[in-house]
Amino acid sequence: MRKRKPKIRVIQPDPRYKDTMVTQFVNNLMWQGKKSTAFQLFYNAMDIIQERTGEDPHETWEKALSNVYPAVEVRSKRIGGATFQIPTDIRSSRKISMGMKWLIKYSRARSGKGFAEKLAAEIIAASKGEGASVKKREDTHRMAEANKAFAHFRA
Repeated sequence: MRKRKPKIRVIQPDPRYKDTMVTQFVNNLMWQGKKSTAFQLFYNAMDIIQERTGEDPHETWEKALSNVYPAVEVRSKRIGGATFQIPTDIRSSRKISMGMKWLIKYSRARSGKGFAEKLAAEIIAASKGEGASVKKREDTHRMAEANKAFAHFRA
């Protein structure tokens, strides 16, 4: 091993909820370095969630994320000329970032007016255990389950 592991950056907590996870989510949400715009979109989505559900939007968002986190994924590995999909466990930091990215990706793909609306709708759906981002997690788990026979190839 030649390269050093990169230093883990310290993420500042966000102004409204004092949560570093929110900042990480907003960093994933951000386009072209426009962080204040991304925060505005996120907080607008939170206000919409508060309006629609009447529950604490931060808790709803956390529940949505926990419903989207994958536990296992398949990794391709070549063994003797054949490529196998090998199910592997995911480390916690990757789990979190994958869940966030899926939530954002499928929010953008939703139909609706304005991103805050779309994000709010996807978060509400995910917190109930439905929606495209939760389906993505289910599909990932299903693929790992289908390829369980190759688990002994794990490196």
